[in-house]
Amino acid sequence: MKISFLTVGRTDAGWVREGLETYISRLGRYVPFSLTEIPALKNASSLTRAQVKEKEGVLILKNIKPSDRVILLDEHGKEFTSEGFARELESMMAQGGKDIVFVTGGPYGFSEDVYRRCDGKLSLSRMTFPHQMVRVVFAEQLYRAFTIMKGEPYHHE
Repeated sequence: MKISFLTVGRTDAGWVREGLETYISRLGRYVPFSLTEIPALKNASSLTRAQVKEKEGVLILKNIKPSDRVILLDEHGKEFTSEGFARELESMMAQGGKDIVFVTGGPYGFSEDVYRRCDGKLSLSRMTFPHQMVRVVFAEQLYRAFTIMKGEPYHHE
């Protein structure tokens, strides 16, 4: 079983890339982990929001296998404490058999096809964050979840 993080758009801010790489390297101690960045659409300014979501949706779905468990990072998803997320992740992993793919979409969210394909939705906060910042926040929370599951001292209650 492996965990993947699928994002729309490149991580181009240096400080975001550095933070993301920090947590990706740490996650490798716990689980096979990969990051896939789908390039941003070219000429997106000439498209409607709905067209952007549809085109991004096609690209997202091309990167997901039928056997994957797909969790969307979505503002309407379930919110957890860090401990609650660790328990949820542990439960998903215990079910076995499926790789877990967490997905963050573009600025307009996900297409209906992507919503239909997902197995769950996760909200990091009720607040809105820049899409690039979400990458670091999510990677850190994923790392934190593994340290909680292993009883390591990174997380303090």
